[in-house]
Amino acid sequence: MATLALVINRAIDLSGQAAGNRGHIAGAPVKAADAVPQQPSVPGLEGSACVSYAPTHGHLDRTVYIDAGHGGLDPGVVGTTASGRTVLEKDAALTVALRLAGLLRSDGYRVVMARTQDTTVLKLSAADSNYGAITSSAEHRDLAARAACSNAAGANVLVSIHFDGYSDPSVGGTETFYDAARTFAAANRLLATDLQAALVARLGAADRGVWTDDQLAAPTLTGSGQSYNHLIELGPLSQGWVDNPSQMPGALVEPLFVTNPAEALIASDPAGQQKIAEALESGVLKFMTGPA
Repeated sequence: MATLALVINRAIDLSGQAAGNRGHIAGAPVKAADAVPQQPSVPGLEGSACVSYAPTHGHLDRTVYIDAGHGGLDPGVVGTTASGRTVLEKDAALTVALRLAGLLRSDGYRVVMARTQDTTVLKLSAADSNYGAITSSAEHRDLAARAACSNAAGANVLVSIHFDGYSDPSVGGTETFYDAARTFAAANRLLATDLQAALVARLGAADRGVWTDDQLAAPTLTGSGQSYNHLIELGPLSQGWVDNPSQMPGALVEPLFVTNPAEALIASDPAGQQKIAEALESGVLKFMTGPA
């Protein structure tokens, strides 16, 4: 995995609609009464971040926290299709997250979205941008805010959606990460395994495996991140670095490589995004309904 710090900020098209029509998830209208912001206990967030949506069918009294990685000044990995169309990780992640939210709400789950627009979760100041790129300090605080939102939501499970990248465009496949240094590490691993199996089965991509987050070969924000399992959102506690880690089973998925032209096409295509969302739904349901 290689997260590329390229300065691209483009409006995301939510569920195939114009970016301004953000009241739709997976094609279904989101009623104002369904949305309950969690910000009272998580100050300093974007107005469209950390938002709760009620189930649209049934009510299981369980909450799934969905984090679409990156956003705003942070594009994540940037790739291209064979036709030369640019694909941004942040865009694909958000669209898949919105589709997944719609599916899980129909399954009876309350859903809390880390972000619902092309923004960071944390509301940034002018000092958080360096020549148009997000600073490492702001990125650190944004990730901490995502963990704080998951805790404020009282979520039962956390799913962070990203896409992979590599310098060799022939590299592709699916991989999932979890943190093993938690009291609930076994649940983390089970969730990651369920999500990975569902993605591989649905997408038919190469199975790159399930990994602990300290095995993630990606740049870290600082030396603290290098010595610590650096997927901040997944925890564990690390004083001065992760002071308030997430308190529920969580996993980070990388369904495809957007630097692989064929996989970039799937990641940016509505049908491909729906496949990924349905796979994630399947993995979440298997975890949520499995043995306690």
